[in-house]
Amino acid sequence: MEDFAEALQRVRRHAGLSYRQLAERAHYSHPHLVRATNGKHLPTWEVAEAFLAGCGVPADLMPIWRRRWEQASRDPRDIVSLLDNATTLEELGAAVAALARPRSLRALEQQTGIPRATIQAWLRGARLAGRDRLDHLVLSVGATPAERAAAARAAERLSATRERQAVERTAVERLATG
Repeated sequence: MEDFAEALQRVRRHAGLSYRQLAERAHYSHPHLVRATNGKHLPTWEVAEAFLAGCGVPADLMPIWRRRWEQASRDPRDIVSLLDNATTLEELGAAVAALARPRSLRALEQQTGIPRATIQAWLRGARLAGRDRLDHLVLSVGATPAERAAAARAAERLSATRERQAVERTAVERLATG
């Protein structure tokens, strides 16, 4: 992500544009474009494309830049870390969404055969995917072995946590009624 931000900065400097000049050309606000190059958050492809076009990058080079953006949006070390640190369904969903990026729900459904509504529930953290179905999804999006293993560990950890919480609730209910 930081490398992509630095590359955008180099393109802007090479074009000889200030962020304010670029904002006029790219039709995004000056602060929005500064955030695109701060290295903390990856800009959307639309912002990156407008940034590059505003700097005069030719249209025939955009597919190359798009591939660079896709690589930056899916740093395997970040995905494995997100999965290993997921303690809630929402965090697991966010990590799996980052792994599946930039595919749409429709594309994921076509790729996996899993209904969009189910995938959406997983990505939003509304539902826990079964280990096999989660593995099928992450494998379908080209996950590395490390990413697949981290996803399996996260699903197993969250499943065990949910089971433990259910047992605890049952015990509390028995005490309350008993």
